[in-house]
Amino acid sequence: MIHPDEVHDGHAGAPDGFAYRMLYADPSLIASALADWVLPFVADDPALRRVLTDAFADFPKPIEDLAIPAVATALADALARLAGAPSVTRRFPAKALDIARDLLDAASGPVRSAALESETGLDRYALARGFRARFGTSPHRYLVGRHLERVRAEIARGASLADAAYAAGFADQSHMTRHFKPHFGLPPGRYAALLRGSPQISE
Repeated sequence: MIHPDEVHDGHAGAPDGFAYRMLYADPSLIASALADWVLPFVADDPALRRVLTDAFADFPKPIEDLAIPAVATALADALARLAGAPSVTRRFPAKALDIARDLLDAASGPVRSAALESETGLDRYALARGFRARFGTSPHRYLVGRHLERVRAEIARGASLADAAYAAGFADQSHMTRHFKPHFGLPPGRYAALLRGSPQISE
């Protein structure tokens, strides 16, 4: 992690060179998700590494609107922990979180954070933290999981991978494939082939 204006030489730390992906977190997102804490300079941290890995789940596709609050709160909370901020016990209204889950269950495509805020009365950062506390995942990951269950059902009914991706609300087949394998442990083409007892179906 490199803070703005921090000096660095840009050279590889190993003779084989390096490649990198960069996530620019708007300071206003962190300020909205976190109280006014002085944030540390960080060389490496496992929690931050997980946050950044999750943020690049759809790379090179831009981070979806619904995923941004979860990334921002996870990043802010990890930085606050490293800065020595005291832990805060938060209580979130279960009814509002259940409403959010029901809206995600009913969605056939993307859902924007503003829509969940409007329906639940919670701001997007409280919603991201509360949803994870109640359901063990972020609203975005929950929605992707519901879409993937729809993909699996469509494949079982004989739909092509492209048609299954479209029916489930994914932008395209490759977008669906990027999520399917980590979620179910095998590519969708392999899953379809196993169901049909046939050779591998093209991804």
